[in-house]
Amino acid sequence: MDQSRGDRLVEWDLVVVGLGYVGMPLVREAVRGGMRVAGLDVDPGRIARLNAGISHVDDISDGEVTTLLAQGFRATSDERVLAAADTVVICVPTPLDEDRRPDLGAVIGAGRTVADHLGPDTLVVLESTTWPGTTEEVLRPLLEKSGLSAGIDFHLAYSPERIDPGNPVYELRNTPKIVGGVTSACLDRAMAFYGKLVEQVVPVRGTREAEMAKLLENTYRQVNIALVNEIAVLCDELAIDVWDTISAAATKPFGYQPFRPGPGVGGHCIPIDPSYLSHRVRRLGQQFQFAELAQQVNDRMPAYVAERAARLLHRHGRCANGADVVLLGVTYKPDVADGRESPAEPLARRLDAAGARVSYHDPLIDEWTAGGVPVRRVHDLEEALDAADLAILLQPHRSFDLSLVATRATLVLDTRGVLPPSDTVERL
Repeated sequence: MDQSRGDRLVEWDLVVVGLGYVGMPLVREAVRGGMRVAGLDVDPGRIARLNAGISHVDDISDGEVTTLLAQGFRATSDERVLAAADTVVICVPTPLDEDRRPDLGAVIGAGRTVADHLGPDTLVVLESTTWPGTTEEVLRPLLEKSGLSAGIDFHLAYSPERIDPGNPVYELRNTPKIVGGVTSACLDRAMAFYGKLVEQVVPVRGTREAEMAKLLENTYRQVNIALVNEIAVLCDELAIDVWDTISAAATKPFGYQPFRPGPGVGGHCIPIDPSYLSHRVRRLGQQFQFAELAQQVNDRMPAYVAERAARLLHRHGRCANGADVVLLGVTYKPDVADGRESPAEPLARRLDAAGARVSYHDPLIDEWTAGGVPVRRVHDLEEALDAADLAILLQPHRSFDLSLVATRATLVLDTRGVLPPSDTVERL
């Protein structure tokens, strides 16, 4: 089954570097397409679990991992698999550091590792979200330390990931794939690769355009969520039902797309990606004011929810200090077991600082901390509602009995607008 590529033996059609929520859907689609796939990761526990048929990604079941293994997939920490790869796709995390600056440590580490084993005519694609210019200014020099030149001896491209965890409609195959190459030949090679995996490949002028497209998508969401969050605050001051207002505006069949308020933004994309764009703009001596202002608005929402919670308790004769408050759903989005950048954490810290006794109920999160301090988990929803002076609905997981929340809780602050308002239920 092995094939030659130049003077080297190709054992793997694809090696995916980074087996997280981006890498594993790519593995699954490539295996489905008949490719021989290996996954390279630095986490030995993750590798062991995958090779035992245990998934750590919400959208991929244990059974699917077992099927992938039966079809030849292997997870490993052995970098030598790269030397026998026809295509290498880098899907490593790109978080922010403590000062909210881009942290490309994982990309740099992956680039060095790939360079150590890079063979001629290999296609290397970066999928990690990053600032425009990263592929050519950061990754390319690292790879060319191998002695090979991008666009001449090997192919280099960028294709932003568009994975939406928990989305039941759009997955990798039916989501258009943007691709930009360092050269036209690199673009052709990358398009041929992705054309085997997805229904539509969208070529762009270069890697910078592809990198910028990803940041534009999520900055658009950040800005519009901030707009509607600020509208929600104003509607509260004006005694206007923001949810009714949004529903009415959404009836316009053109020129308007509804966004909905919430307790803040979370996950890897919306709270982080605009900071990568701001970082790049600051290097030009300018400011990206829209993104930075939107981030400030969304970052204030947990404090605003804590304020609304205190006001609701006060109107019903209670004080936040000493109140039992349970947070319902502490992940960053519904039905996804991922707490990265969840607004639930700063909210819990605010409530704790106000003297509230905070607990949480979330069937997707076994253990949870806020500011490094463990938060008590209540396993049973009824028990959680009975014991709390106030329940704050942050994520309406499908597993939640929302009618029970509405009728059994003493007081509810609904930050998602999914419960009918009543004497005991207040919507954000």
